[in-house]
Amino acid sequence: MEAQIQNEVTFYKDSFVRVTQSRYVTQSKTYAMRNISSVHIFEIIKSRAKAVFLMIFGLFFLLSKDIFWVGLIIIALGIWWLTSIKNEYTVRISTNAGEADSIVSTNRDYIQKIVNALNDAIIHRG
Repeated sequence: MEAQIQNEVTFYKDSFVRVTQSRYVTQSKTYAMRNISSVHIFEIIKSRAKAVFLMIFGLFFLLSKDIFWVGLIIIALGIWWLTSIKNEYTVRISTNAGEADSIVSTNRDYIQKIVNALNDAIIHRG
């Protein structure tokens, strides 16, 4: 068994993911490459509605002269929250059991590297 692992071609490896010609290993799951039919990046769009609602709520405080500064603080918090919301990207694989999201990150380039490695492994498999 050890000799077989040493002969495997590794397409990508980091501390969380390993892609070889026969396996795709994540922190929580191992997929057999022979069962993966396709792979692509999927974008998870985060809702920004609550942050916008907070800013609108802050606008009502601006109408009052006594608590005007509270409105400014609420609007500032809403703007900060809105700018801190990042969409997430996932490696979505299609197997004979259906589609699954395996790795999720806000870093699109990281996910793209894994998808490219998986595509190379699928092509190598033939």
